[in-house]
Order: sequence, then structure tokens, then C-alpha cells
Amino acid sequence: MQLHHLADPHDPLLDDYRALTDTALRRVREPAGGLYIAESAKVIERALQAGHRPRSVLTQQKWTDAVAELLQGRDVPVYVVADDVAERLTGFAVHRGVMAAMHRPDPVPVSDLLSSISHRRSRIAVLEGLTDHTNVGAVFRSAAALGVDAVLVTPTCADPLYRRAVRVSMGSVFQVPWTRIENWPQGIDDLRRGGYVVAGMTLGAGAVELDELVAESPERLALVFGTEGDGILGETERMLDRRVTIPMSGGVDSLNVAAASAVAFYATR
Repeated sequence: MQLHHLADPHDPLLDDYRALTDTALRRVREPAGGLYIAESAKVIERALQAGHRPRSVLTQQKWTDAVAELLQGRDVPVYVVADDVAERLTGFAVHRGVMAAMHRPDPVPVSDLLSSISHRRSRIAVLEGLTDHTNVGAVFRSAAALGVDAVLVTPTCADPLYRRAVRVSMGSVFQVPWTRIENWPQGIDDLRRGGYVVAGMTLGAGAVELDELVAESPERLALVFGTEGDGILGETERMLDRRVTIPMSGGVDSLNVAAASAVAFYATR
């Protein structure tokens, strides 16, 4: 690896790491240059295992041996900075020792992603318009833990490769195959043609309870989760095969979307 000791947070070599606060990142759907930021050695390791390529690494001096082991001989520039330089550069205190600017992989067509699922029974999740990166990351972590085969994100959904989403997912965004389904909600017809029963999690009147969907046990199931505030769009809801709810008690009207996804993934496993 190539070690570069840098003392100036304004050095152009560090541009990929400039202003990485969630507020700054929310201004754009995708960071410039087709990059994303992987934070912590564990997350970077999972990204590398998934075949993603690092453009550079940012770290402090005490972590350089760990970075060398992580990169395993890859010819990658490593920028070594002091803690205060890292904080001035990124906009937050960097406690996890290392972060990497990673090249984004080319997007996979939905049809290719679905055809790559080889087993007869499968479950996928569709995230419609989720705006909170924490929720997106938490859904991916539950999907990985509970055996969901793939995740589709709609055009208005927050980017799974945002720094916070990647961190919350603990790198699960690299384990679960995913792509954007640009033609939404019309893409529901494509899922249906692929043999999927498309079930949306909703609080709307007339929805069946989750246990009924579980008893039905469709061979191929697509679970749709709507945005944090308003839930699934009306146009989407009208196209669903099933409208499903998790029964509530104790005066609670609903679960956070990340919690609801974990319940649904576990129940339909």
C-alpha cells in the first residue's frame, strides 16, 4: 500500500472524505464520482469480500498495521492523518480508525438479480421511499440475518450505500443482493410475472393479518415496506396482491419500518 502522511485537511487528495455528515450527504442521491464511503475495518472487509474496489483509505497512524492486513497487498493509497485533521475534514469525530472511498459497482438489472436466485422458494423485500438511512441499514441487517434473498429499492428510497446506512447495516448491504427498481410501482407487474406474490405492509382498512399470509406460504414472496411517515403509496397499494398488517395492542398503532421488517422477515422465514 502507498502511505501518504497529510497534515492539511484542505489537501485535494482528501476531497473524497470532505463533509461526510449525514446532513451534507442527504443533499445528493449519490456522492460525486461514483463513490461511497465504507467506515470501520469490519465494513471495509465485507465490502472487499463482496468484490468492491477501494479508491483510497483514510486512517490514523496507530491503525496503519491493521490497514495493511486489511488491504492484503492491494496497491491502494492510504492517507494518514491526525485525529483533529480527520474531524475537520469529515465534519465528525472519527472513532473507528479507518474509512475507505470505494468505487460503486455497476447497477444490476432487476431481471438479472431475480434470475440469480436459484432456489425454488424465495423472498425479496421492496423498500418504497424510505428516507431515513438508519432505517435502510437496519432493514438490510434484518434481511441478511433472516435469509431474505434480495432487496429492491425504489427511485425515491435513500441510498443503501450512504455512510450511515452502511454502518448501521454492519456491512449487510454487501451481503444481500440489491438493486434499484426504477419502474415503480409499475414494476409490480414484472415481479408478478416472475411468480412473486406482492404483499404490502400497511395499516389500511381491510388488510389481512400477517399470520394469514404466513399460513398461505407463497413460494415466492415480495414484501413491500412504505415510507416512514405515510406508508405505501396509494397507487402502489391498489396494485398489490395482498395487503398485510401486523396486529398491534397496548394502544400502539404501528411499528417503526425497521422493526416491522424484522417481524415480517422472521414470520415468513
